[in-house]
Amino acid sequence: MTTSVCTGASTAAFPSFASYVRARGPVLLRTARALSANAWDAEDLLQTALAKTYLAWERIEDHNALDGYVRRALVNTRTSQWRKRKVDEFVCEELPEPDPVPAPDPAEQQVLRDAMWRAVLRLPDRQRAMVVLRYYEDLSEAQTAEVLGVSVGTVKSAVSRALGKLREDPALTRAA
Repeated sequence: MTTSVCTGASTAAFPSFASYVRARGPVLLRTARALSANAWDAEDLLQTALAKTYLAWERIEDHNALDGYVRRALVNTRTSQWRKRKVDEFVCEELPEPDPVPAPDPAEQQVLRDAMWRAVLRLPDRQRAMVVLRYYEDLSEAQTAEVLGVSVGTVKSAVSRALGKLREDPALTRAA
């Protein structure tokens, strides 16, 4: 009696589903572990894929391609599980929502606006004009330069210096 060496999944090597699972189970489990988050999910995934394979065992014509068939079943099953994943909901007495942020006090906002305008009025005329055009009139640097008849670079440097003065203005730091 001659014994054949199993070099792949063939009809002679795997006359039954049970012999296929015994021989190839560890290899297929490694594939399932690569597709799953933990070992228990991998075992469940492999069991589901093998159940699908068992149901189709008689219809599978090429038993040389069994590993590919089971791997495809693993991937398809895992994809289906991922698509069907359920979001767990838990009942609780209080909603886990953060406390709403209180609306700013309109009086404090007005104090800050007044302090800002007073600080802008303390800027030199040219810087004040550029700040007003850029931030209150919402003009671009190029539009501001065109209105004032200066270069874009002049607008950039003057606005930068003006913003620096506003950041250092003691009246604004007290109002904020």
